[in-house]
Amino acid sequence: MSGQKSVTPDAEGLLASINATKTRGLPPVHLWNPPFCGDLDMRIARDGTWFYEGTPIGRPGLVKLFSSILKREEGKYFLVTPVEKVGITVDDAPFVALDFESKGEGADQVLTFTTHVDDVAVAGPDHPIRVHRDAETGEPAPYILIRSDLEALIDRKSFYRLVDLGVHHDGWFGVWSSGQFFRIIPSAELP
Repeated sequence: MSGQKSVTPDAEGLLASINATKTRGLPPVHLWNPPFCGDLDMRIARDGTWFYEGTPIGRPGLVKLFSSILKREEGKYFLVTPVEKVGITVDDAPFVALDFESKGEGADQVLTFTTHVDDVAVAGPDHPIRVHRDAETGEPAPYILIRSDLEALIDRKSFYRLVDLGVHHDGWFGVWSSGQFFRIIPSAELP
C-alpha cells in the first residue's frame, strides 16, 4: 500500500493548481505530463459554452482560465496542471471563432481571428483553416487551428463573411490568408 490518499478531481482543486503556477501568457501545458486523475464532469458545448456538473459556467474569466490549461492528446481533451490531468468532454471544437479582421487583398490578404476566450490566430501555415462537410447533408463546418491541436469552430456570421471574400483558385473556391489558399468547396459544385 502506497499510503497516498485518493483524490477526486474537482474544479476548485484545478483552480488552486492554476493559480499556483500562474505566469504571463499561456501556461506551458505541452511540457506538463502529470498522471491522469480521472474524468471531471465538465463539458464544452458546440457553441463554446462551458458546463460544470451540468450548469453553465457564467464567469467569462473562469472559462478563459480553464481554457488556458486545455490540452488534446490522441483525440481526447484534458485540463492539465503540473500535478494533475483530468478528462473533459468537448462536443465539437473547444473554441468558437466569433470574428475576424481582414487586411489586404488576394494572396496578400491576412485574416486574423478572435475566439470567445480572446485567443487570436492569424490564418496561415501555423493556423490553417479547414472546412469539413457533412457526408449526408453537405453542410460545411469551418475551423481554424488556434494552438497545439486545438481548433475553433468559425461561427456562422464569420463564415458568411469569409465566403464573401472567397475566390476561385486551382479548381477550388476558398480564401487567401498569409500567402496560403484555404479550400472551402470545389468550384464545380457552385452554381
